[in-house]
Amino acid sequence: MSPDLPITRYHLIAVLWLACSAAYSTEQPVLSLQAATELAVQDNPGLAQINARAQAMAAIPSQVGTLPDPAISFSSLNLPTDTFDTRQEPMTQMQFGVSQSIPFPGKLALNEQAAGFAAEAAAHDVIEARWRLLRDVKKIWWSLFYLDRALEIIKANQDLLRQFVAIAQTKYQVGEGLQQDVLLAQLELSRLLDNELVLVGTRERAKAQLNALLDRPADQQIALPKAVSETLPNLMAESALFEQAENARALLASRRESVNVAQTRLELAKKDYFPDFNVGASYGIRDNTLANADRADFLSMKLSMTVPIFLDSRQAKAVDQRTSELMQQRYELQDEWNRVRADISTAYSDFHQTKNQVVLFKSGIIPQARQTVASMLAGYQVGKVDFLNLVRSQITLYNYETQYWKALSEANQALAQLSAMVGKEEIYE
Repeated sequence: MSPDLPITRYHLIAVLWLACSAAYSTEQPVLSLQAATELAVQDNPGLAQINARAQAMAAIPSQVGTLPDPAISFSSLNLPTDTFDTRQEPMTQMQFGVSQSIPFPGKLALNEQAAGFAAEAAAHDVIEARWRLLRDVKKIWWSLFYLDRALEIIKANQDLLRQFVAIAQTKYQVGEGLQQDVLLAQLELSRLLDNELVLVGTRERAKAQLNALLDRPADQQIALPKAVSETLPNLMAESALFEQAENARALLASRRESVNVAQTRLELAKKDYFPDFNVGASYGIRDNTLANADRADFLSMKLSMTVPIFLDSRQAKAVDQRTSELMQQRYELQDEWNRVRADISTAYSDFHQTKNQVVLFKSGIIPQARQTVASMLAGYQVGKVDFLNLVRSQITLYNYETQYWKALSEANQALAQLSAMVGKEEIYE
């Protein structure tokens, strides 16, 4: 046996192994809808930013509900400037003091309460942002799924039209067909190529958008499953969805907390009609080192308070401001609730429309169109059907199949919209 033979075999095995490894490494993992939503919730920086804001807001209530820090002071009183001797004058003293500002009773509690309501609103904003993120991910994912199916259909129709071109050329060469049939098939093939370019560009844009939501490079490739469940659920009644949204929608809960914040700030503004206080005490030490001197130290106490004398221009105007802000928040809550109901009704209608289209295309139109194409092709091969009608029937089938996947995608997008509008996944019967 030649000594080079084992080395050659090993080389072949290594080359084959490297080729298989390269092929495997370039294969993209399939991104399911569930995996996409989990990645978005875990990695999306926009959601993380809103969550960090909510955590910061949660740290505020205890700060504003606590008394201000006390002040410690040190001073020298009645120090003679000619000698700066603390023993020269009887009233000279070194004084140490402490003071504490005390807001009018109830103000601290109202400040803490308002900050607590604001923190709750921020927590609801995180939940709302999460639902919006899930909605956007689902809608873009379904758009990509539709585009993949549309591209598959285009490629299949391109193959069929190439077969039609071959058939037309054969019939033309033997004198049984027309040259215009060949040109017509080539024209329709070119149109499909143009549609393919448009769909590829649209898919690239959708891929970049989904990658951005998943916090991945915009050019990272995305491979979706080839098949999904094509069964669409039955929704709850529209009135039941309204009720669920009123109870579960985080956006509405956030707006209610904003109303509470405004109400509390109004109550706090009314408290500003009353004074704030400052209490303090100081201890003055006198130098007793002089002969025959026995001087007592001094203890001083103080109590001061603010005097709200500009009521009309300050406190009353603050109350007017807070009253208007409260009305604004109430109107905003009502306006938001009206928009939520309108969005639910729109998505509800869109879902039922597209669901009916899915059923109609799948059970009626597409099977009939396929039968028509098969019949047309058989008739054309025996000269009973003209080529134009054959091509038209195939293009019609292509359009129907594309519309079916588009309707299925839009129905699932409407479901994603409804879940986000209601604030719950449980929207089915």
